[in-house]
Amino acid sequence: MFRAIAKLILSLTGWRVANPFPSDVKKHVTIVGPHTSAWDFIIGVLFRSAEQINVKFLGKEELFKGPFGFLFRWLGGYPVDRFNKSNLVDSVVSVFNAKEEFGIALSPEGTRKRVDKLRTGFYYIALKADVPVIMAGIDYERKVAVFSEPLVLTGDIEVDFEKIHAFYRPIVGKNPENDMRHF
Repeated sequence: MFRAIAKLILSLTGWRVANPFPSDVKKHVTIVGPHTSAWDFIIGVLFRSAEQINVKFLGKEELFKGPFGFLFRWLGGYPVDRFNKSNLVDSVVSVFNAKEEFGIALSPEGTRKRVDKLRTGFYYIALKADVPVIMAGIDYERKVAVFSEPLVLTGDIEVDFEKIHAFYRPIVGKNPENDMRHF
């Protein structure tokens, strides 16, 4: 039911998928960007539902407190204390190791503000869990969601991040001054 509603909302608002999510990948870290607005989460959840993408998400723990905390959990969220770095990577890797199929999504910027470099947690999760990274872009200028082919990391962070930057450079965020076109 929610899938039909999500498809209808996306259609009525002019959004479409430019290329489909690689559905044959059983385990993956999906990074979603650019993250420049609270609308990114809503659009992302709609695409996840409409395209039947099996992915959970990491979100700042503040989202899971208060009257709407249940909603973020119901939507598949895992709260993260962004200021306590102790063993987050290892914790997520252990979930990957325990499951046959698992996908986690997060914002590589870690904020809606303009950043000069991406965070690296997603990278080390994917590297340690030996799973590919799938890049998902929400392009407000063209009103499309774009998905990359799975990126198998080399372990050379500079080489891998250049591929990630290249994917996101043409994608325009809701607030373009904060997107990733400057990478």
